[in-house]
Amino acid sequence: MLLQSEKDLTCTLCCNIFKDPVKLECSHSFCKDCLQTEWTEKQTRQCPLCQEISLLRDPPRNFMMKNLCFAFFLGRGQKTPTESEDLCSLHSEKLKLFCLDHKEPVCLICRDSKEHEDHSFRPIDETMQDHRDELQTYLMPFKEKLKLFKQALENFDETAEHIKVQAKRTEMHIKDQFKKLHQFLQEEEEARITALREEEEQKSQVIKEKKEDLSKNIKALSETVTATEEEFIRSENMSLLQDYKTAKERLQQCPLLDDPQPLSGALIDEAKHLGNLSYSIWTKMKHMVSFFPVILDPNTAEPHLTLSEDLTGVTFGPRQKLPDNPERFEQRHCVISHESFSSGTHSWDVEVRNEEFWGLGVLSESVPRKGQIQAGFWGICLCNGSYAAISHALPNKALPVTKLQKIRVHLDWDEGEVSFFDLDANNYIHTFNHAFTENLFAYICTKNASPLKILQATK
Repeated sequence: MLLQSEKDLTCTLCCNIFKDPVKLECSHSFCKDCLQTEWTEKQTRQCPLCQEISLLRDPPRNFMMKNLCFAFFLGRGQKTPTESEDLCSLHSEKLKLFCLDHKEPVCLICRDSKEHEDHSFRPIDETMQDHRDELQTYLMPFKEKLKLFKQALENFDETAEHIKVQAKRTEMHIKDQFKKLHQFLQEEEEARITALREEEEQKSQVIKEKKEDLSKNIKALSETVTATEEEFIRSENMSLLQDYKTAKERLQQCPLLDDPQPLSGALIDEAKHLGNLSYSIWTKMKHMVSFFPVILDPNTAEPHLTLSEDLTGVTFGPRQKLPDNPERFEQRHCVISHESFSSGTHSWDVEVRNEEFWGLGVLSESVPRKGQIQAGFWGICLCNGSYAAISHALPNKALPVTKLQKIRVHLDWDEGEVSFFDLDANNYIHTFNHAFTENLFAYICTKNASPLKILQATK
């Protein structure tokens, strides 16, 4: 039976003291050759003891265990397995050379033997260094790949944080928009209920006044009827015969009022308050909301660009730390629309500033986001104080304008036309003709600190 200390130094696969021990992630150790044989036979990289899957093809050496084994053999006066490996198995001599023909270490006696006659040799230390250098060369792509993976992991972390920021910011804007709508609806509700209460009060007052007048007439008539009945009709003496003429004249002289008439329009006008209620509110609401034919996509904005809260304006500023997602432009100071155009006619107006540089128009879906845009765009720009029409297929064309502030872009995808107009002067500027085959996006490029803005569609 092994001693406890010897048992702790024993490989569970070969049941011998560890020979070149390696350590798995689960902290269990095995002889390197034993473990590789085990994995080759089972074709799965699992710990033979706990069955935990190992992610390492070549587990690291367990130097602490190797030192313990060395101390164990030293205490017994035995050679370590490593020392035995460094000696020639045939001549028990130190292995100092490497046979280039047999690809194996040999001793000096082996070199002079018939088996290695006319073979080439090199010092074993030199050969080991060459092998190390060669492995380092082979290892370089793996190191580069590891670096790339680590960078990708960092990018994912940054993207995850940016998603939280985006979600929080978007939620805040959504709440602000609904707060405005709720406030409008609340004010509209209060106004309509106030109008209803005013009508109720007004018509109730009319009914009250009519009732008061009618009550006065009833009282007067009741008094006349009661007095006549008590004085003449209910009397049983002969005085009625004498006073009949007087009673009749009294009744004839009392004015007989007109019959009370139903009051027209006395009821609440429910149809006025309820008829097409939701439609009339919606119609009124349209005057407080805005519609923009183009909305810019912040996920495509080059890091120097900042979009307005409603995603219709863009300004240039210091570079921001943003995720390097595939949709984002990197070379040009560019942002594109969220929706693309693949048919039909579309128009949008842009307010520009005559500062440093800007460009606007349409570009194809296939243009590279990370490199130079060499093709697939049609637009106009301000550069070095001059206006020009720009396209990949044509030389830049100077435009005969001196100042632009509001520009209309009109795209007819089916006819293959992109036209530009000066809205302030109501003048035509330029038209590109091209047979479009791809989805097109509206784009804006700018290096201006003042915003370029998509204008609200006219109602």
